[in-house]
Amino acid sequence: MRPLKLYVIAGEASGDLHSSNLMKALLEENASIEFRYWGGDKMAAVQPNGLVKHIKELAFMGFLEVLLNLRTILKNISFCKKDIEEFTPDALVLVDYPGFNLRIAEWAKSKGIKVYYYISPQVWAWKQSRVHKIKKVVDYMFVILPFEKEFYAKFGMEVEYVGHPLIDEITKFKKGNDALSLRERNSLDERPILAILPGSRRQEITKKLPIMLAAVEGIDSHQIVIAGAPNLDDSFYKSFSKEVQIIYGETYAVLANAHTAVVTSGTATLETALFKVPEVVCYKGSELSYRIARRLIKVKYISLVNLIMDKEIVKELIQKECNPELIRQEVERLICDEIYRNSMLEAYNSLEIVLGGVGASKKVAQSLLKTI
Repeated sequence: MRPLKLYVIAGEASGDLHSSNLMKALLEENASIEFRYWGGDKMAAVQPNGLVKHIKELAFMGFLEVLLNLRTILKNISFCKKDIEEFTPDALVLVDYPGFNLRIAEWAKSKGIKVYYYISPQVWAWKQSRVHKIKKVVDYMFVILPFEKEFYAKFGMEVEYVGHPLIDEITKFKKGNDALSLRERNSLDERPILAILPGSRRQEITKKLPIMLAAVEGIDSHQIVIAGAPNLDDSFYKSFSKEVQIIYGETYAVLANAHTAVVTSGTATLETALFKVPEVVCYKGSELSYRIARRLIKVKYISLVNLIMDKEIVKELIQKECNPELIRQEVERLICDEIYRNSMLEAYNSLEIVLGGVGASKKVAQSLLKTI
């Protein structure tokens, strides 16, 4: 009897992380599973032989960038279909990355391949009409945000809420890492850390990091630390500032030691909240992408923290408001106003309760293997 064969597609760093944990959880249930996948180093560490395309070749961000790279994206889709046919998987496991994955799901369904989707596209934010397509082409959907189950139910689609995988990741980090040694390892002084999380893609960092650095310039009561992306080198970050400390590939250790944070919108806003660090959220994109997004997006907030709690817990500074003056005002308030800080920290505790406990990857693995 041949081993179970799964074809997994993740197109971004967060997808690589969550897919790698899912692969581990699946192998704990069935050690003979053979994976073929699009992903990154974390997935490759689980089963090295199955990597088809690395996420470094796949992450296109914003409407304009997608448009400019359309030919590459279409070639990747065509190649992916051929590769799936040659692999003959028992099922397809798609992780987030909707622009690409929903196209593959539609094709796979037409070929009779079972489709599992882990981490829903943000259809509740924009393109709600996509739900009708998802219902047709996805056999099983696993969602990680509590309001998504109710959202899909409105369209007559049953999905499984498994909890947020970041809870697992952060719990695992806290148990297994000596975060306090960060200061010693990086020759940091005793001042509180003001963390800057400018994102992981060159494009978004180039847009936002100069603004963030201008906002915190001269705040001598705190030590400024940039959480550097491991895929980018020192010369890139030093082009923005030669003085600020950059710590690569240790975002969780930086957050575990941080007093306050300036964070780009995305998953990092939730990670910062789960580490109980008061934060201000920043977003600035190209004017064209922003105008298109404004017309399409149907949610009140851009940060996961505010979206999940359905109210403003953390300040969001978007586009024109994402400027040094307003960021600095918010940072100074976060540093100096104890009542404001404590109210944010109390809201973080409520957020953690809403998200539920550990075990997202295990729940997905067990459900998938029961239904395949």
